[in-house]
Amino acid sequence: MRDDVTHDVPALHRRSFLKYTGALGAAAALSSSLAGCSSGPESTNDTGGGGSGRNRTLTAVIGYGNDGSWDPTQTASAFAMAGNNHIYEGLLDTDPISREPYAALATRVPADLRATTWRFTLRAGARFHDGKPVTADDVVFVFDRILDPKTQTLAKGFFASWLKEVRKVDAQTVELVLKFPFPEGVSRLTLAKIMPKHVFSLPGAWDDAVKGKAVGSGPYRQTAHHPKSNTTFEAFAGYNGPRPPAFKKMNWLTIVDAAPRVAKISGASAGAQIADNIPYANISRLESGGLSVAGGAGMNNLFLMFNTQHKPFDDVRVRQALRYAIDTGKMVEVALKGHGKPSSSFLNEGNPSYRRAKTVYDYDPDKAKALLKAAGVKNLKIEILSVNVSWIVDCLPTIKSSWDAIGVETTLSPQETTAVFTKMDQKQDYQVVAAASNPNQFGLDADLIMHYNYGPQNLWMGYARWAGNSVAKQLFKDMDRATPEPDPEKKKAMIQDYIDIVAEQAVLYPVVHNELMTAWDPKKLTGIRAQPYPGINLLQAKWV
Repeated sequence: MRDDVTHDVPALHRRSFLKYTGALGAAAALSSSLAGCSSGPESTNDTGGGGSGRNRTLTAVIGYGNDGSWDPTQTASAFAMAGNNHIYEGLLDTDPISREPYAALATRVPADLRATTWRFTLRAGARFHDGKPVTADDVVFVFDRILDPKTQTLAKGFFASWLKEVRKVDAQTVELVLKFPFPEGVSRLTLAKIMPKHVFSLPGAWDDAVKGKAVGSGPYRQTAHHPKSNTTFEAFAGYNGPRPPAFKKMNWLTIVDAAPRVAKISGASAGAQIADNIPYANISRLESGGLSVAGGAGMNNLFLMFNTQHKPFDDVRVRQALRYAIDTGKMVEVALKGHGKPSSSFLNEGNPSYRRAKTVYDYDPDKAKALLKAAGVKNLKIEILSVNVSWIVDCLPTIKSSWDAIGVETTLSPQETTAVFTKMDQKQDYQVVAAASNPNQFGLDADLIMHYNYGPQNLWMGYARWAGNSVAKQLFKDMDRATPEPDPEKKKAMIQDYIDIVAEQAVLYPVVHNELMTAWDPKKLTGIRAQPYPGINLLQAKWV
């Protein structure tokens, strides 16, 4: 990895990537510290005790697998990231909706966000779930791992371009030394969860974290982890931070299939009080049953990615033609039931850095045909390799009918996420991939979002096989120039300008941005806020 391009997700081998995304199959057995939590049959769904009144167990249903990596420096698993936000703390954390930073393990947010040194004092009395105190050594331990050039972590791409080092001042004080002023960095500190050095410096401990071992200083401690079934939590009595636990126990069930997930929260005998990833078709029925259902509009999107080394997709006119051909209005109406918008930029319209791109793929089948003709393409046949996420599958027929209508014979091939990425990681040939993405789980700043998707050593650019293109090389230089730009408005304009290039090239680009829906029982829970990225956040929720 080049030193001057460090925001990019490393081009990791298949197994590591699948661990990051939560797409890997059943996780291996847990470490000895969790050995007492037998995984047992999935049907038991151990709740860790029912209880009653204020002591009853909160049951949540998550529409994503819990068998991805739980290592906070590595994971992009929706379930694990949501769980880790309750188990761990950063020096600063961010509000799940506004994404404003607040003091978590640190005592305050830096007063001068344009300084190149930020000093943090740790919260007095902060302890990890095993009772040991949180110290500066633990903070340095985590950041050293993230910044280590020999250790490829997902978090490295969020820090290494702007953070030079983290050093211990005394037992309760650390300093972050920046390469240049970078105010956006304060919000990214929530992505560096502080982990106990005495636990995770042991041999094999990082592998244990991947498999589900989690020991933090947050308001909830993990009490059991059953991959493919559920993960349980309990209020940490020793927590003395800003967002104390309101639930004595929590049981988070993983139910990826839509029908049983909805059934779990429905009716008089509902077994759960909250569920995410609610299908649009079920909203009215759940509301008529007394549940609150709310959505969050953000970066969640269906994207198409072309293999630019497979002709004719090396020709930008072909990629553009296939974009113009899609009836995105119909897709929003039929597949998304109105809960989305055709993409008019890589960023969603609510992003602070949004500007309508110079190239917008409004439905124009005549223009699509003209572009294909100009490229000399006839009798094109395409197989769309797609993940089998339910709402993505709902959108695919619109793409097929749209492409068929301009004379492109289209075959749909939805598969398990693991299978899709295995093919790409093994560098198997493919034409077009359709999948879902939501960089908002990492944050809102456009620099982070764009580097997560684009860069010379970026995982996604490896899949698209585009990084060696001359346009791509210039794009990456433009992106790197924007990162340290001190003037906020100039930086915003620089990002918007290079997003125009991304839009024009249409290599990896959103088709639609859609809402994510959360349902909960308002007679039992209050303080719930639907978030525009996968998972739930219960740090400000409580029983009614």
